[in-house]
Amino acid sequence: MKKLNYGMVGGGPGGFIGDAHRRAINLDGQAQLVAGCFSRTPEKCRQTGAELGIDFSRCYASFEEMAKAEAGKLDFVVVVTPNVSHYPVCKAFLEAGINVSCDKPLCLTVEQAEDLVRLAREKDLLFMVTYTYMGHVTAKHIRRYIQAGKLGKIRTVMAEYPQGWLAYEGEWGGKQGEWRCDPKQSGGVNCLGDLGTHVENAVSTMTGLKIRRVLAKLDTIVPGRVLDDNDAVLVEFEGGATGVYWTSQVAIGRDNDLAVRIYGENGSIEWKQTECEKVLMVSRDGTLIERHRGNGGIEPEAAKYGRLPSGHSEGWLESMGNLYRSFFECIRAKASGCFAPDMIDFPTVEDGAEGVRFVHACLKSSESGNIWVDL
Repeated sequence: MKKLNYGMVGGGPGGFIGDAHRRAINLDGQAQLVAGCFSRTPEKCRQTGAELGIDFSRCYASFEEMAKAEAGKLDFVVVVTPNVSHYPVCKAFLEAGINVSCDKPLCLTVEQAEDLVRLAREKDLLFMVTYTYMGHVTAKHIRRYIQAGKLGKIRTVMAEYPQGWLAYEGEWGGKQGEWRCDPKQSGGVNCLGDLGTHVENAVSTMTGLKIRRVLAKLDTIVPGRVLDDNDAVLVEFEGGATGVYWTSQVAIGRDNDLAVRIYGENGSIEWKQTECEKVLMVSRDGTLIERHRGNGGIEPEAAKYGRLPSGHSEGWLESMGNLYRSFFECIRAKASGCFAPDMIDFPTVEDGAEGVRFVHACLKSSESGNIWVDL
C-alpha cells in the first residue's frame, strides 16, 4: 500500500506535541513526513527538517509559502502550533485543497471556527481535531455501548481533568506553559481551553449529549497569572440531563487525570484516562463489572482498534494513532471514490467548533457574574 504524504506546521525544537504526532502516525507505517514549516525561525526549521530527513527544498520559512507550494502534493497537513495560529494555518491549507489534522482547541473565536467548518465543507476535505483520549479502545467502547441504548436515558454526568503542573507562583511550566498562560497566544482562557475542551469533547463523544446551556466560574488562583487556572462548570444538556465539569492546573499531585462518570437509568459507567485499559460498569442492581481492553465484552467496533493482546498495556500514543488510523482510512476512501460519512471515527472540525462554542459560553458566563448562558 502506497504511503500517504504529509506535512507539518510547528513541531520544531523543544516542542512536545509535534513529536508525539509524528510518533503516533508512525505506529501504522501508513504515512511519511515529506515537508514542513517547523518553526518561525528559519534556522530552527532547517535544523528540524535535517533531523527528520526532510529535503531542504521542502522546509519552508512560512506556512503560507508551504501551503501554496505543496498544493496537490500532500495528502494531509498536521498543525501543532500555539492556539493563536491554528485558524490562519488551517485556513491556508484548506484553501490549498489539503486535508487537515489540527491539535485542540480548534481556534480562538466562534467566528473562526464557523469559517473553518464552512471551508472544509465547501472544499469537501477531511478535518480532524486531535482530542487524543477519544482514540482509546475503552472510550470507543463506551460510545458504542451508549449508542446501543444499553445505559438507557442518561440522567447526569460528572467529569474532571485536574493537573498540578502550574500550581506555583513564579513557575510557568517552561515553553509549554508560557504560551498557554499568554493571552496573546492562548486567547481568553488557559485552563478551560487546554483541559476543558477535552472534558467537553469526551462527554459529548461518549454520551452523544448536546449542551443547551452552561454556568461557569473561571478562577485565576496563582498570583501573577492573567488567565484561568481552575474552573467549575454546571452543564444542562438538551433533553434534561445535567452535568458538572471541573478542570484545574493547580491540583497538586494530579497529572493528566481526565475522568468521566456517566449515570443512566439502567446503571452507570466510570472511565479514567490514568487507567485507560478498563471501564467500570455498574448495572441497575449494583453489580460491578470491569471490561478490559483486549478481552471479551468490548463492543466490536471499538475492539478492532486494539493493537496488543490483553495484559500488554496500550496508552496515549496508541490512542492518537487510532484517530489517525481512521483518518487515513477516510483519506484513502475519498481518493478511491468509496468514502461514506459513517466511516469517520475521529473528532471532526464540527466537534472542534463545539469546543470553541463551549469555551466562549463559559467565558461569558463567568465574566457576567456566573449566570446561565445558552450555547
